[in-house]
Amino acid sequence: MSKPPKEIDGVKVLEWAWSGDKPFGVLRYESGEVASEIFGLAICKHDDSDIVYRFSCDASWETEQDSDYSSVAEAKENLPEQYQKIKAYWQKYG
Repeated sequence: MSKPPKEIDGVKVLEWAWSGDKPFGVLRYESGEVASEIFGLAICKHDDSDIVYRFSCDASWETEQDSDYSSVAEAKENLPEQYQKIKAYWQKYG
């Protein structure tokens, strides 16, 4: 399992999930070619904000896509279908 850094793109990691040997899914270019594989998912939040972010990351925890939500639960519930090839097992950062 590959634990993320404490912060991703300057935002504190609260919870995370790692897909293992195979990605959760992929991002594709308009042509259909694979742009990147998503191995890590991270729920993140600034200490002084109510906005929760879900970062979709490559195998090096580099952000490939992000979305913002009003809660951790909402960020987990709204996982795109393209990232559901592998079940996400969320872990608290710590």
